[in-house]
Amino acid sequence: MKTTLPAALMALIALPVSAQEPTHLKLMLDWFVNPDHAPIIVAQEKGFFKDEGLEVEVIAPADPSDPPKMVAAGQADIGVSYQPQLHLQVAEGMPLTRVGTLVATPLNCLLVQKDGPVKTVADLKGRKIGFSVAGVEEALLTAMLKPAGLTLDDVELVNVNWSLSPAVMSGQVDAVIGAYRNFELTQMKIEGVEGTCIYPEENGVPTYDELIYIANPKTMDRAAVQKFLHATERGAQWIVNHPTEGWEIFSGTAPELNDELNARAWDLTLPRFSQSPAALDQGRYAHFEAFLKDAGLIPEVKPVSDFAVDLGATE
Repeated sequence: MKTTLPAALMALIALPVSAQEPTHLKLMLDWFVNPDHAPIIVAQEKGFFKDEGLEVEVIAPADPSDPPKMVAAGQADIGVSYQPQLHLQVAEGMPLTRVGTLVATPLNCLLVQKDGPVKTVADLKGRKIGFSVAGVEEALLTAMLKPAGLTLDDVELVNVNWSLSPAVMSGQVDAVIGAYRNFELTQMKIEGVEGTCIYPEENGVPTYDELIYIANPKTMDRAAVQKFLHATERGAQWIVNHPTEGWEIFSGTAPELNDELNARAWDLTLPRFSQSPAALDQGRYAHFEAFLKDAGLIPEVKPVSDFAVDLGATE
C-alpha cells in the first residue's frame, strides 16, 4: 500500500538548509570589535554562518569580564574568552568549557620602552610593573621572574587599569604585563615611542591559546556550535588567502575600525588565527593547568575533559 506524505511536509523536506528557519546563536565577544575577531566578522559578512543555517548575533560586552558569566548563566550561547582565565573559572565551579580556538598563540607580553632601562627580565629588579588583571598576570610575571632569580618581592606592582601603553610611554611604570603585542606595541609606535615585547612563552611560561570560544557544557547545542566553528574556520582560511580583501570587508563594517592602529594590527594578527578552531591540543591545556596549580591559583589539577572539548573529534 502506498502512503502519500502531506504536501506541506514534502515541501519542507525539499527546502535547502539556507531556506529553512536558521538556528539563532548569541555570541559575546571579549571586548569591542577589533582585528582579533576577524574570522567571526568575515564569516558573518561572507555568509558563512548563513551557509550553515545559523543566524549569529555578535555582541560586544560592556565589561570584558561579562562573557563567561553570561555564558554560564545561559544568557549567551558562545563567548570569546581567554584560556588562562578559563582554568580559574572552572576551578571556581563555573559551568564552562572550551569548544574552540580563535587566536592560537599568546598575545600577552611584558611591554617596555625600547630605549628604556629594561632590556631583559633581570633588569626589572627594583622597578615598577603595571598590570590590569590580578591573578593570572601575576602568575605569568612570577614565572618570568624566576629564571632571573627574582620574585614579586623584587618589583613594585602598580594597577594601571587598562591604560597599559600610556603608563609605559609616560614613565609611570617601567614595564606592563598584559599588553598585547599586536595592539599596545603598535599603539606606542604610532605615538612615536618604540617599544619592545618580552614574551612570556620564551621566559618560563607554558604556551597557551590567547582567545578561545567557550560554552556551557550543560546547555550548549553541540550541533550548532560545530556549525559555528566550521563557519569561523572558513573565515580564518579565507582571510589567509585574501588578506587585503579581508581587511576591506572587516574595516568596512564600522567607521571606527578603519584607522591606522587596526590596519597595522590586522597584518600582525592574521598569522595567529587558528586554522582548525575545533581541534584541541590536550597537552597544551594540561601543561597550563599544572602551571596554575604550581602557582597556587587553583587547588587541584583537573583532567582536560573537565574544561575543554574537541568538537571536531569523532564520537
